[in-house]
Amino acid sequence: MRAFPVTPRKQDALHRRMLALGVREEEIEEGFMRAGGRGGQKLNKTSSAVALFHRPTGIRVRCEASRSQALNRFLARRLLLDRIEERRRGFVAAARDAAEKIRRRKRRRSRRAKERMLEGKRRQSERKSQRARVEW
Repeated sequence: MRAFPVTPRKQDALHRRMLALGVREEEIEEGFMRAGGRGGQKLNKTSSAVALFHRPTGIRVRCEASRSQALNRFLARRLLLDRIEERRRGFVAAARDAAEKIRRRKRRRSRRAKERMLEGKRRQSERKSQRARVEW
């Protein structure tokens, strides 16, 4: 595997993860194109976005997070491995937890929970008002 502009530890972790998932470098088709968004003349002149296609699974991934093509190649491989892992496990537990956390946050509070929250606020307000300077 070719070197990426990241630490050797990260490269080694990527390589081990590829081995664990059974993904070989020969199974990945790699393409380059111009990225969109911010970056100015550098992005307009270079093909820094990376598109990967994993032939056995049919998963396509595109990465244009960085201005550097080499870094985008590394990040795209990590993204591809995430997608392959998602497909094999059905759904990654972390993604499920994040969705549930958002759902809980949007959920309306029960009447009892709202009363308890307001009572706590009243108690705190009373405590703070007692800290005021005492007049003689």
